[in-house]
Amino acid sequence: MGRKENVPNRQYTLEFKVEAVRLAESIGGNQAAKRLGIPDSSIWNWIRLSRAGKLKAADPSAVPIRRAPTELEAENARLRRELADAKLDVEVLKKCMVRPPLASVRSKMR
Repeated sequence: MGRKENVPNRQYTLEFKVEAVRLAESIGGNQAAKRLGIPDSSIWNWIRLSRAGKLKAADPSAVPIRRAPTELEAENARLRRELADAKLDVEVLKKCMVRPPLASVRSKMR
């Protein structure tokens, strides 16, 4: 018989479990497990516990806070600027890493 790989027991936070159940309810348990990289059985157990009312966020602050649209728009604009800066950095680095033409490399190999 095949031998099972020795996989360490993972421990997940309550917040992770609650969010995983929320994701599973929106896209399905198997897809959520695949996306999160966790065993199907874990997510189905958490869904079962959630439906029984035994899996709840212990702290109300763990629930996402609703923010004003202007605040979200400002954060979105900041993130877009940051992304544009990162893209510019990548372009500069690409231009700095110029390779010699292939013909000159071949002539040196002869």
